[in-house]
Amino acid sequence: MLPVTGCGTGRPATIVAVQLRNEIEQRGRVEGELLKVDEFLNHRVDIDLLPEIGAEIAKRFAGSQPDLVLTAEASGIPPGLVAAQSLGVPMVYAKKYVGVGERYTFAREVSSPTKGTEYRVEVARRVLPPGQRVAIVDDFLAGGRTAEALGEIVEEAGGDVLGFVFVVEKTYTGGRERLQEHGWRVDSLVRIVSLANGVAELES
Repeated sequence: MLPVTGCGTGRPATIVAVQLRNEIEQRGRVEGELLKVDEFLNHRVDIDLLPEIGAEIAKRFAGSQPDLVLTAEASGIPPGLVAAQSLGVPMVYAKKYVGVGERYTFAREVSSPTKGTEYRVEVARRVLPPGQRVAIVDDFLAGGRTAEALGEIVEEAGGDVLGFVFVVEKTYTGGRERLQEHGWRVDSLVRIVSLANGVAELES
């Protein structure tokens, strides 16, 4: 069992946030600077929990009237899909490639400091026409480079970024600040403030 502690902010937790905390405690793993949630969220997917996550994400976009949900393969697809289903709109996922291609896409180069790799995030132009109101969803917010690429792609396509919602956010890696510098709204279901000593410390 993974040790999980709270760092109370006085903000009431949603039911889904409590469920996520329980899952992180029971099935999460801290490996260095990484919190692995691949036993229930982004590799082996808990089909009972995911619809609840999708409904909660949809609430965060209430009143925004998105035309579609945008995410990135592969781990963003489960939360992106259930969020789109709850919102009643299509989901588009950006594909990741290594190296330059000849594809007719909107694309951005993204570097991953944790993995030491670079890749291209691409969305086919035919699936992202101009004028779309786009809700961006992903499983994790850490450094925010992939999320930033998605936001820039939406704006290049002539769309409107309604905001970002992440299932899990690391608060100490600068991702939120990176996105907010663009003027984008950022939200998350649970927030991690530390992984020191193999313990996931979450806001509560």
